[in-house]
Amino acid sequence: MSRLMRSPKERGSWFWDLDEFAPPGLESALSVAARICDALARTELLAPTRITYDWYVLGAGTTGIISTLDLARTPLGDPALPGSVRGSRPIAHPSAEIAEVGVLGSGIWIDAEGRPRTEYRLVDLSLSTAPVGLSAELSVHHDIWGCYDFAGHPHPEVHRNNAPRLAAALRDLTELFGMPPEPGERTYFGASTVDGVADPDPDENGLGPDLTSRL
Repeated sequence: MSRLMRSPKERGSWFWDLDEFAPPGLESALSVAARICDALARTELLAPTRITYDWYVLGAGTTGIISTLDLARTPLGDPALPGSVRGSRPIAHPSAEIAEVGVLGSGIWIDAEGRPRTEYRLVDLSLSTAPVGLSAELSVHHDIWGCYDFAGHPHPEVHRNNAPRLAAALRDLTELFGMPPEPGERTYFGASTVDGVADPDPDENGLGPDLTSRL
């Protein structure tokens, strides 16, 4: 298995309400995103390469426009990045503001033979820039974090090579924020715990649920 199947809904997700950690706003969100990515780099789960952000108009709602900015020239944490983001405001909506920032990039997972593999969007990171308060969400969409693959077959080596790395990353973020995450809502593809993904009970044949019909 060299390429991973990706579920359309989260396999697991984790949310932090950061009202007491940092102020709201774009500058704060990008600064916190850089610190999160520094933490995730320790387990090689996310090397950011671009950000996406959607635009809304106060009182009117979303514009339906999503912008993408490459981070090669202006990386996360660069003081010039907020200006570059605002500079891409759509001309048709001069009063538009940014509702959410998504951080995209690649991460490393380890296969059953112990070989490291690179996967785009191994984890997803998003931060709310709304004036009501800063928040962050981390999510995963692959089966490598649980005891069973999407077909319900046990894959103990893959699980052993990857689940502890996700748990370590969540501990690092808990230490960074001074609070544990709030596990996200259960989806068809799985549920979260504070330190990883929850595994279903096996059936009489030692198998998990077959989820492939919805991939």
